[in-house]
Amino acid sequence: MGDLWLSNRQELSEKLDLTLTSEIRDIDLVARLWERWGIETPSLLQGMFGLVVCDLELQQLLLVRDPVGARTIYYTMGKTCWIAPQMSSLNPYRSNQLDSIALRDYLTCSFVPGERTMWQDVREIRPGTMLKLPGEQTTTYWQLQERVIERESLAWHGDKLRSQLEQVVSEYLPKQEPVGVFLSGGLDSSCITALATQLHNAPVHTYSIHFGSECANELEFSTMVANHCQTNHHILEITFQDMWSQLPETMAYLDDPIGDPLTVPNLLIGKLARNDVSVTLNGEGGDPCFGGPKNQPMLIDSLYNLGINHDPLPAYLTSFQKCAADLPQLLKPEIWNQIQQPWIFEEDLNSEMSFLNRLMSLNIKFKGADQILTKVNNLTQVVGLQGRSPLFDRRIVELSMAIPPEYKLSGVQEKAVLKQAVADLLPAAIIDRPKSGMMVPVQLGFHKYWHRQAASILLSRHALIAPYVNQDLIKEWLNFRGDVWGRYGIKLWLLVSLEVWLQANYNKR
Repeated sequence: MGDLWLSNRQELSEKLDLTLTSEIRDIDLVARLWERWGIETPSLLQGMFGLVVCDLELQQLLLVRDPVGARTIYYTMGKTCWIAPQMSSLNPYRSNQLDSIALRDYLTCSFVPGERTMWQDVREIRPGTMLKLPGEQTTTYWQLQERVIERESLAWHGDKLRSQLEQVVSEYLPKQEPVGVFLSGGLDSSCITALATQLHNAPVHTYSIHFGSECANELEFSTMVANHCQTNHHILEITFQDMWSQLPETMAYLDDPIGDPLTVPNLLIGKLARNDVSVTLNGEGGDPCFGGPKNQPMLIDSLYNLGINHDPLPAYLTSFQKCAADLPQLLKPEIWNQIQQPWIFEEDLNSEMSFLNRLMSLNIKFKGADQILTKVNNLTQVVGLQGRSPLFDRRIVELSMAIPPEYKLSGVQEKAVLKQAVADLLPAAIIDRPKSGMMVPVQLGFHKYWHRQAASILLSRHALIAPYVNQDLIKEWLNFRGDVWGRYGIKLWLLVSLEVWLQANYNKR
């Protein structure tokens, strides 16, 4: 049994000497493959999957997750093991004890990385692994590796990437059905839009958002791409009232809490898209795979030996721009003492990869699997969509690690190889524009619209986060005292999201 979608159905059916029909489900293909190839089967699959395989002869279960983490599997620890693709399904079978390390990591990253979850007795299967039960023996069947192909030009790597992108996107398009693309106007979503319109034989719908007249937006660029590609374009205005009122519903749909302010917009645009399509594509994965600017300061340090790179961990934690530096003051002393343990990122930060590929690998392995893809999965499935992320396809991810780092991010030039690959598909204004990111106006939201409600939630002595955090510091953030860099809004959204998620999932026994 499992939650899966396979993009290489035809290839797999040929391996089985099987005539593929619509009546043969993906799970049927996997069952037949497993009968023949056993534990080699996951390596043959392309797509998104979380599988539970029962071996009656050996009296054991195998829990299997796809290589990049597009699907999830959770299980409870203890005498009886409960397994589910969504963590909320395990709520009746777990305690209310928070994992203090997971809390630390969430406040630092805005998501919970690795096998931990926010609940002390629930764990998550890692991407590219199989877990055998009983015994909890883990086997890694796929691992991201750096295999840089040197001595080839940027044009050569761009052509190779273009060919792979065309294959992957064509497989991700629903046959004879309209498809949607979430279009921000940035390079990543724009290139997926352009490829989809070039390769699809049915209508392509694009969806963009903005936050009203008080806020800057990127509609100029998304509209430019939509017109260039001749899509059916839809624009959704999300108000500050929408952001606040829809937060409880959004957080209830997430497995672990995610403090990214784009969660609510993701849900609302999914509801809009469901009116037209059942499958959506997105541009998620462009930054982790092809050198987005997020970790540019750390890369510059590695090139010019400014000193940070001697201990990259503090710089990496700070790069999330959340609460890493605030933890000693934000957490209560007893919680602070509990979290003095190694970070899950340390092994990868100190690997033998080139420094940029270390950062890219971390973002694929953790931010990709534990925030981006989980969010896509949770917030599309719940509205009846299937969200697909072509730039996070295993083949694209593997190819990215074969591209020389200088073709991904070099100084101020970002994603050079991706730009090379799609330069003929998009206007120069899109190819050449620097990445700005989708800025959700939470700073203005807390200043002008949400202050009273946030104070009521976060400063209550009944708040579920109250036993863990210093509410006096939160009060200072709500009053924006000393907010030189304008970052308190992001931190407050992180905390409100956590409290709302806990309220939605807390077992009231």
